[in-house]
Amino acid sequence: MNILILGSGGREHSLAWAVMQNPKCDKLIVAPGNAGIAAIAECAAFDINDGGTVSRFCEAQAIDFVIIGPEAPLAAGVADRLRADGYLVFGPSKAAAELEASKAFTKAVCDAANAPTAAYGHFTDAAAAKAYVQANGAPIVVKADGLAAGKGVIIAQTVAEAEAAIDDMFDGSFGAAGAEVVIEEFMDGEEASFFILCDGETVLPIGTAQDHKRVGDGDTGPNTGGMGAYSPAPVLTDAIAEKALAEIIRPTMAEMVRRGTPYQGVLYAGLMIKDGQPRLVEYNVRFGDPECQVLMMRLGGQAFDLMQAAAEGRLSEATVNWADDHAVTVVMAAKGYPGAYEKGSVIKGLESLPEDSKNMAFHAGTAEKDGAIVAVGGRVLNITARGASLSEAQARAYAMVDQVEWSEGFCRRDIGWRALT
Repeated sequence: MNILILGSGGREHSLAWAVMQNPKCDKLIVAPGNAGIAAIAECAAFDINDGGTVSRFCEAQAIDFVIIGPEAPLAAGVADRLRADGYLVFGPSKAAAELEASKAFTKAVCDAANAPTAAYGHFTDAAAAKAYVQANGAPIVVKADGLAAGKGVIIAQTVAEAEAAIDDMFDGSFGAAGAEVVIEEFMDGEEASFFILCDGETVLPIGTAQDHKRVGDGDTGPNTGGMGAYSPAPVLTDAIAEKALAEIIRPTMAEMVRRGTPYQGVLYAGLMIKDGQPRLVEYNVRFGDPECQVLMMRLGGQAFDLMQAAAEGRLSEATVNWADDHAVTVVMAAKGYPGAYEKGSVIKGLESLPEDSKNMAFHAGTAEKDGAIVAVGGRVLNITARGASLSEAQARAYAMVDQVEWSEGFCRRDIGWRALT
């Protein structure tokens, strides 16, 4: 098969790495890709958020299957255009992608499905939002309703902090994403990520992970797009996973069918777990980044078969073959991230890193310039390793991190700490 992956991050590098291991893959193109992806696949530059452009590229390249990595093309309806033009696609329709594109939409679906989640209010003006905060107190969570590249969530510890976040959002700090605001009850507990494939009817769990959102060791500092992850997440036991499927996932999928917008693709459920009870934090309509990296490291080539089964409506026939193993990914980011950071610094030592089924450096924000690999993003590398135990995987990942020569970069040194303490 000729396969096209849309996206340019570490998530897409890991997807490409897994797809390349499957014998069904004849040709792989990634658009736009990055320097790491270019070492294993062909890269192409075009507007991945324009369905017509993507479709014309697929026709020119005789593409058989499109895997959509990031949320923006999904929210723009690229999957709809490709399906209308006869292409096999992994990723939900624009209508189904509202589960990520609008937090208020997700809350309404949860209400209809009676899925446990945080109490909330939905606001279109600052005064009403502030009144809600004053009535409910802090800590409280303020969220931009739309897509904000993982940055539109403020966990406010005081009422004043929440009011400042409301002002920022309505003043345009998050662009159109903040034109409406959802304010939620603060849920305590331990957060974990649950990944489920859906084909419109059948749901198939494909793994658990735990992300580390805050920039500093011990979960300190501002939220980021993710500083590392590990899989599986011990807090998400088999019993809790089954409870989440029964009380949250399946009712949500049934409600989407009832609305005439069945969901096809991967559903990423962020769950808060306390006293054995999962509650939904949010849905994403694509693989998490960096959670995808540890899932792909553990799944390998079968990931392609599972995605193809979801796209073709055959999930009822599919099974996931898990090894009894663990994976850790450590994000190496540019100093200053998630705030302002320099671009263009040279990264050395990557050529000496092992590249096999247990060790991979997935590229996120990289480019090649004059024969060197340079940093062009905030999150730049995802150093990923597998091991028989979590501690073995962690040790292997950090041994690779220590071989990277990049004084302009940094990473957390405690990825996996919750499960190891």
